[in-house]
Amino acid sequence: MAEQNKNNGQQQDINQLLKVRREKLANLQEAGKDPFVITKFDQTYHAEEARAEYEALEAKLLAGKDMPDTEGMEPEEAKAVKTEAYNERRAIMDANPIKVSIAGRMMSKRVMGKASFCNVQDKSGNIQVFVSRDELGTDEYADFKKLDVGDIIGVTGYVFRTMMGEISVHADTVTLLTKSLQILPEKFHGLTNTDIRYRQRYVDLVMNADVKETFIKRSKIISTIRRFLDEQGFMEVETPMLVANAGGAAARPFMTHFNALDEDLKLRISLELYLKRLIVGGLERVYEIGRVFRNEGVDTRHNPEFTLMELYQAYTDYHGMMDLTEAMYRHIAQEVNGSTTITYNGVEMDLGKPFERITMVDAVKKYAGVDWNEVADLDAARALAKEHHIEFEDFHKKGDILNLFFETYVEEHLIQPTFVMDHPIEISPLTKKKPENPEYVERFEFFMNGWEMANAYSELNDPIDQRERFAAQDALSAAGDDEAEHTDEDFLNALEVGMPPTGGIGYGIDRLVMIMTDSPAIRDVLLFPTLKTEKK
Repeated sequence: MAEQNKNNGQQQDINQLLKVRREKLANLQEAGKDPFVITKFDQTYHAEEARAEYEALEAKLLAGKDMPDTEGMEPEEAKAVKTEAYNERRAIMDANPIKVSIAGRMMSKRVMGKASFCNVQDKSGNIQVFVSRDELGTDEYADFKKLDVGDIIGVTGYVFRTMMGEISVHADTVTLLTKSLQILPEKFHGLTNTDIRYRQRYVDLVMNADVKETFIKRSKIISTIRRFLDEQGFMEVETPMLVANAGGAAARPFMTHFNALDEDLKLRISLELYLKRLIVGGLERVYEIGRVFRNEGVDTRHNPEFTLMELYQAYTDYHGMMDLTEAMYRHIAQEVNGSTTITYNGVEMDLGKPFERITMVDAVKKYAGVDWNEVADLDAARALAKEHHIEFEDFHKKGDILNLFFETYVEEHLIQPTFVMDHPIEISPLTKKKPENPEYVERFEFFMNGWEMANAYSELNDPIDQRERFAAQDALSAAGDDEAEHTDEDFLNALEVGMPPTGGIGYGIDRLVMIMTDSPAIRDVLLFPTLKTEKK
């Protein structure tokens, strides 16, 4: 009861503060100072730009005029010496003023009689602002004192360094641009509730600089990928999100209804089948970065809508995709983090060394102690699975069970960059068979930190073989596999027109961002992750 009374009291306090903010807005509007009628502000500098330009000018004008060493002096003498030196330096800098107009959210305010300080935050960071009644004028200073933390303001003035050594803006004018009617979280504790952080990402970005940096890095990662592929001769394209047949991956699609055509459609689960059509059309090197949608569970590595990048290159195979992946990951790490060595959750991963390449059969032999080359048939595979307490479905074939062994015994060990090659044909319906052993296909999955980061094939371009593979997938669907593929007649028609030998790969962008930013969950790298609707 005491705790409930405390919470009720806190809520009443908050409600009162919210009421006061609305009253302040009403008073401003009555006085003809409505901030919401302002349409623009001439922002000439961001905080870090102003700071960097001042430091550069300071280094030029104050060379040889360092602050004196006052060690050993009496306190009063030391203070006098420092003040004199500061005033001399300040006079030189003030004679060469850097005039700025900055704008951002006021994150703190200290009112001290005739002079005050506030802190303004923009996209680049924070900068202190010095506000004096003598500079602003009595009425304007009174208006400044009524501002609230969270308000968005514009400041004009010049840059200087305080006696305490902090680069600041000496304000000539302060303009309220937007009145914040909500209350930001208390600055010393910040916004730590993860559910609120994900639901109110706008507040999360305001309060947590590291969150903003994560999403700045995400943008840089994607732009780095684009530049890398453009330089390799790839063409960026866009393909449909609403499709009649959601193929290209083992996943359940989301369903929707198109009223105009009175047809049921699906949200795409992959980019593959349309991009391959473009290879048929002769574009040779194509890629797409876009959202895909899979009707699956949510955990630290899965969100039902996520960003996938797929690319296809004519006249190469899965070895070509390995070479490209290794080069691209190394390039991204260097460009974004400044090193090919990255650390995730305290574990160091070296992208500078050649990535390990191992077959799935050899990996299972290495980590599970089972040599799949000695497994004669499906009955033997099922017996091994039961012996190792691996659950399987009635429709699983020998290759499916090999994959279950891989998932159970191998994945967690693949911390350093590793290509796992040559998957069983049963789990790879769109991949070319290995000529020397048709039970396996020319496919690899790329692993880091025990996670699958990419999936690649030597693409199946035999339309007769592809039709048989689709038929096998249709049979699995009929047997209860709700993630099985379905026959796509138009795609088969494209293959009959003729697709050259092609290498293709899909990268999960969100996991890549997680690795590169040391983020513990996929929701931490999605600006607006999928959440259960909040009950009001």
